[in-house]
Amino acid sequence: MKRLILLCLFLCATFSHAADSARTKLDAFAKGINAVSADFEQQVHDPNGGGKNSHGTLALKAPRQFRWDVTTPYKQLIVADGEKVWIYDPDLEQVSVRAQGTEEAHSPLTVLTDLSQLDHDFTTSEQGEHDGLTWLRLKSKDKEPQFAYCDLGFDAAGLARMRFEDTLGNNTEIRFAHWQRNPKLAADAFKFTPPKGVDIVGDPTPAAEAMPIKD
Repeated sequence: MKRLILLCLFLCATFSHAADSARTKLDAFAKGINAVSADFEQQVHDPNGGGKNSHGTLALKAPRQFRWDVTTPYKQLIVADGEKVWIYDPDLEQVSVRAQGTEEAHSPLTVLTDLSQLDHDFTTSEQGEHDGLTWLRLKSKDKEPQFAYCDLGFDAAGLARMRFEDTLGNNTEIRFAHWQRNPKLAADAFKFTPPKGVDIVGDPTPAAEAMPIKD
């Protein structure tokens, strides 16, 4: 689940039209961005040939807030409020919560607000054009990376797909649609209050000090 949280955080690069290389498109995106929202379709394939699909919506706000809302085939909500990461499974009537700390500081989310963090935390390499997209590969410099690599595929409108392989060999592809740049988000979009009667796993009390997004 942590791998999903960290990787779902990297849903940020979009709306560049004039750039030729994937990295240039990513660089152009970062100018003036504060928040993004989109629809997503996610496909996960495990090493044994199994797979599952899900659909939903996402919202990100620099530098530390995100909302990942799965709507089908089941409901699940992941909210990072800057101090805590909340995972709500309505069917299980359960909420998991943990501190939002150093793992997020090394996630690709850092490119949302500071591209210098991209080169600090990742190595990048152009992957050329295939499947109708221009691709950029990221590899974490962390000693214990959460994923083997992450590929970003750009079309003329911006980020169209993201593909990654985690350290367990699971392959995930996410397709994006209906990106909105700096949308007007609800005031409570990145707040979460556990519903009454649900089981809470973890410590929901506010953190004394939040870990900054940068080292």
